[in-house]
Amino acid sequence: MKNVYGLLLILLISVSGYTQKKTSSKTKKTKGKEIVPLELSIKKDTLHIVDTTQVIHNLGGELKTSTLTKTSVKDSIVYTLEDHPQLAALDSIWKQELYNSDLFDTIHKTVTTLEYKPVEYKELPTDTLKARLKELDARTPFNIDYNPALESVIKGYLKNRRRTLERLMALKEFYFPLFEQQLDNYDIPLEVKYLAIVESALKPRAKSRVGATGLWQFMFGTGKMFGLEVSSYVDERMDPVMATEAACKYLASLYKVFGDWDLVLASYNSGPGNVTKAIRRSGGYTNYWNIRPNLPRETAGYLPAFLATMYIFEYADKHGFQPKKPEFAYFETDTVKVKKMITLDQVSEIMSIDIEELQFLNPSYKLDIIPYIKDENYTLRLPLDKIGQFVANEDQIYALAQAELDKREKPLPKFFEAQNRIRYRVRNGDYLGKIARRYGVRVSQIKRWNGLRSNNLRVGQRLTIYPRRPVMSGRKKSSVAKNSKVAPKGGTYTVKKGDTLWSIAQKFKGVTIDKLKKWNGIRSSGIKPGMKLKISKS
Repeated sequence: MKNVYGLLLILLISVSGYTQKKTSSKTKKTKGKEIVPLELSIKKDTLHIVDTTQVIHNLGGELKTSTLTKTSVKDSIVYTLEDHPQLAALDSIWKQELYNSDLFDTIHKTVTTLEYKPVEYKELPTDTLKARLKELDARTPFNIDYNPALESVIKGYLKNRRRTLERLMALKEFYFPLFEQQLDNYDIPLEVKYLAIVESALKPRAKSRVGATGLWQFMFGTGKMFGLEVSSYVDERMDPVMATEAACKYLASLYKVFGDWDLVLASYNSGPGNVTKAIRRSGGYTNYWNIRPNLPRETAGYLPAFLATMYIFEYADKHGFQPKKPEFAYFETDTVKVKKMITLDQVSEIMSIDIEELQFLNPSYKLDIIPYIKDENYTLRLPLDKIGQFVANEDQIYALAQAELDKREKPLPKFFEAQNRIRYRVRNGDYLGKIARRYGVRVSQIKRWNGLRSNNLRVGQRLTIYPRRPVMSGRKKSSVAKNSKVAPKGGTYTVKKGDTLWSIAQKFKGVTIDKLKKWNGIRSSGIKPGMKLKISKS
C-alpha cells in the first residue's frame, strides 16, 4: 500500500513540475504551479448524428474498402458542461494508479434461510474443505472449525447459488474498500466486511420486516445511539460511509463486553441480552458452537452463513468464480457538499447521468431530494469524471435547479387535474426511472403523486401519473384511437407548437415514444416546433 501511494506522490510531483514549466514559459513571473482560469458556462448544443457505412468494392479481383459518412443535425437541447483540462488530467493520473491497486473484495447476496441436510458436491471433497477451513482458522480471529452443518451450508451455496453469487460479486469493487478502511481504523478484523453481506445483501436501502435499515441493518434506536439521524428527507442508516463507521463503533463496543468475535457477531444480530441468556442456559459455555442450540433460530444460522460466505469469497478462484467488473469502483466516485437544495432527477438531467446510477450512489436521500440545512453537511456523490464538471459549473447548475423548483411551487397546470390523470399498473421489470421516461415525467414527481417513501415497486401496484400531455379517458380515448392514422412508410411529421413526443405518438397507430426516440436518434424528450421527425422505421 505504501508503495502505491509513494508512486502516486511521485506522479503528482512529476505532473506538477510539468505544469509549472509549461506555465512559466507563457507567464515568466509565475514561480509555482498555476491553474489557468477559464470562463466556463453551461452551453446548449445541437446534436450532430454521424452515420458511417463501410463499402467493399471488387475492382479487377482486388478488394478495396471505402467509407461513406452522413451527418445530420438534431435540434434538441443538450446541456454541455466543461471542466478545467489541467485538473482533469491530474484526476486521470491518480485514478489510473488507484485502479491498478488490488485491494478489493465483496459479494451481493443475502443469507436468509439455511438448511443443514447433506449436500452432494463432488467438486469440493470433505478433506479439501477441512484443510482450507483450518487455513482460514489460522489467519483469522474467528473459530473456524469443521463441522457437518458448516459443510452443508458451503456446499449448498456453491451448488445452488453459483450464478447469483458470480453475477453479484461485481459489487465488491464498490463497498469493500470503504468497509476495510473503517474496520482497520477501529482495529476490527477485516473479515467482518462479510457481515454486511449476511445483513443486507449489500443493499444500502434494505429494510427488514422489523424496521432494521441499511447496509448494516440498524434499528432506529440503535442508529440514534451511534449518531445516525433520521428525518423526512434523510436516513443516515442508508448512508454507506456513516453507517459503516457507526457499525464499527458498535462492534468495537461489543468486543469490549465479550472479548470473542464469534459472540460479537451473534450479539450484533440478536442483541447482547440473548447471547448472555444462551450462555447461562448452556451451563456457562462461551464458545459459539456450544451455546448455539440456545440462541434464537435466526442467530443460530447467522455465524454459519457468515463463515460460509467468508470461505466462498476467500477461495473464489479455487471454485472458478469469474465476477464481472462493476460500472465503477468506490474510489471512482467523490462527493461535493451541496450549497442549495437540489433533486437527483435535476442532477440527472443537467449532468446526463442515469437516475438509477445517482440513486445507487446516494441511497440515504429517501425522497431523492438533497436538502440544504445550515450546519449540516449533506453531500452529493458522483462518478469521478463528473465531479470536475459539477464544481466548475455549480453556480449555474444551482440556478437551473432553483428555477425548476420555483415552477413546482406554482399551482398545478391544467393537465394535472384529476380527469386527465392516468392509472398505471406496474408490470414485471418496471422501475420508477423506466416509468418516468415513458411518460416524460420525473421520478420525484411519481413519488410525490403516489406518496412513495422509497423506490420499491411491486408487480400489480397502481400508480397515479400525470403525463406531460393529457391522456384522454372513456369515450374520448376511443375516439382518438379511431382517428389515429397509420404511419406511412418513410413518412415524417413536422413538430407543431405544443407538441410532445407523447402527443405525436398518439396520432399514429403503432407509434410509441421509445420508437420515436429510436428512429430519430433522440435521447431526451426535448423537441421544438419545426423539427421533422420520422414516424416509421424506414
